[in-house]
Amino acid sequence: MRRSKIEAQNRYLLAQQHQFRVAADVVADAFMVFPEVEAVAVIGSVAKRLWKEVPRFREFRRAGIEVWHECKDLDLAVWISSQDRLGDLRRTRDRALRDAFQGVQGLQVANHQVEVFLIEPGTDRYLGRLCNFNTCPKGKPDCHVPGCGTIPFNKRFEAFVPHADLLAAASYSTLYRRGEGRLRSALDLPAVEEA
Repeated sequence: MRRSKIEAQNRYLLAQQHQFRVAADVVADAFMVFPEVEAVAVIGSVAKRLWKEVPRFREFRRAGIEVWHECKDLDLAVWISSQDRLGDLRRTRDRALRDAFQGVQGLQVANHQVEVFLIEPGTDRYLGRLCNFNTCPKGKPDCHVPGCGTIPFNKRFEAFVPHADLLAAASYSTLYRRGEGRLRSALDLPAVEEA
């Protein structure tokens, strides 16, 4: 495989992480207006330094060529003291991403690519995820999971148990905290592992 193709793939994967980090800042700024939002942090691979691995892409996998890890979506942890306005939170996220796409930033991250993990302040207990559907319940198969929609727009996943380290990145990737304001930009997080 040509070196130029490998370099192009690596540039694409770095740009993808960058787009998700821009989206993290956009969504964090939008969520700050909600008094029930206590904190917002980037979690998952978007929060981490990217590492080299043999990817799922057939031609790279077959040749055993390592490229940067592929960030498939943006995971945000949102500590929230009330779930009464999750529908408003969802609409605000969607509007902020749409405005960033149409605006100067030209952001190319869709609402379904932003997973919002709802976290209980004080205990760090996982509460569910912000639903992407525009009504709750929507009547889709996803809506039939026990507990899904009991609190409108709190999405449940069958047999999902969060990993113990779900919030590990929050120690360095918290973007916003109530009472302290904006702590950092997601763009300031380290991008790649050193060789």
